[in-house]
Amino acid sequence: MKKYLLRRVLSLLLASFATVAALAEPPPQQKKQAPGYYRMALGDFEVTALSDGYSNQNPGLLTGADPAEIKDLLDRAFVPAAPAMATSVNAFLVHTGAGLILFDTGGGGALGPTLGQVARNLAASGYRPDQVDTVILTHLHPDHVCGLLAPDGQPVFPGATVLVSRPEADYWLGDAPESAAARARAALAPYIAAGRFRTHDAAGPVLPQVEAIATPGHTPGHTSYLVESRGQRLLVWGDIVHSQAAQFARPDIAISFDTDQARAIATRKKTFALAVSGKLLVAGAHLPFPGLGHVRAGEAGDAFAWVPVEFASATAALPQ
Repeated sequence: MKKYLLRRVLSLLLASFATVAALAEPPPQQKKQAPGYYRMALGDFEVTALSDGYSNQNPGLLTGADPAEIKDLLDRAFVPAAPAMATSVNAFLVHTGAGLILFDTGGGGALGPTLGQVARNLAASGYRPDQVDTVILTHLHPDHVCGLLAPDGQPVFPGATVLVSRPEADYWLGDAPESAAARARAALAPYIAAGRFRTHDAAGPVLPQVEAIATPGHTPGHTSYLVESRGQRLLVWGDIVHSQAAQFARPDIAISFDTDQARAIATRKKTFALAVSGKLLVAGAHLPFPGLGHVRAGEAGDAFAWVPVEFASATAALPQ
């Protein structure tokens, strides 16, 4: 009987030690972020930034300064450049109260596993793709247009009309080499076939409270859009900037993706000045997510600075 009790006590002690050891094991790292959307109010409108993910870019794509200077700019901004710069890809949904407007669509399934999250994050934010009324494209590069198509080739936004500037459409659907334009043409094809594609003038009104601003250079018909509600204005500027760390401090730094680098540089300087003078809220496709903030004039020369919005747990409003 005594031996039995002793064995019983020992077994209980061993079990308790095993339990303590198990509890001492740390949980695994989760390796995930919160859903990729962020909201702000713009007058009576609701603006939702949607992350499509990121693309890895070689710093050598930046031109107009020697590599050592570009490395210094990236280092000063604590941007890792090796093995590549992780560059955000963002889209922006505007709820006007009368409908949903989506600016750009991300890369869909065309550009690898780090992109293609717009539709998922749209759903996470509380909306369905079939609720989008209008898709407005700043330009027709794959990381902006290919999110129009699902992997099975069906339109992601079946109820939406797709808008793009006429100069941009004329280039990609007409004059551009087939190798460069094939993905844009494929992404637009079902919308064109359904009569849900139209073009607009390079500058001027596009929809009520949405105005096109011609910002060529990155592509021939690259377009930015000014959205206004109750006196508050948002500039959706597409690919005016690809590197926050380099191109605000040095707007004369271009990227090899620009079809006309000199024109892209002049457009960037002009757009920065517009954002500063108008104190505009800016939505940037390749600024660090959520890509929303303001531009501030720098202290010397042509330098500017990016001032990102501060996080708010409720839908943030711009200061009056």
